[in-house]
Amino acid sequence: MIEIEVQNETRQTQETVRFAAVPRIGEGVRLQDPDGFWVSYDVVDLWYQKAEFGEIWMPYIHVRMTPSEISAESLPRPQPVAEDKEEVIETAKKVARILQANENA
Repeated sequence: MIEIEVQNETRQTQETVRFAAVPRIGEGVRLQDPDGFWVSYDVVDLWYQKAEFGEIWMPYIHVRMTPSEISAESLPRPQPVAEDKEEVIETAKKVARILQANENA
């Protein structure tokens, strides 16, 4: 595994991520955002810097959120309808009754 410093232009963050291979400029990578969702990013720059120790060159990438992800993120997420919640609760109750009947049989 290769540790790569990822500079995220969209989120204005910097973190170290492990990759199996160094991505190339123009490739897409999936990274987990702080909200826990996986989002597509495009690699816009790649460079190497000499590490503080030894003769090792560390890779750095600069990423930007894929345009389709930006447009999807800007759309409001639908809020669950009260009827949907009630339906889920009723279904859970039915499942619980079925499981309880199977245990008693």
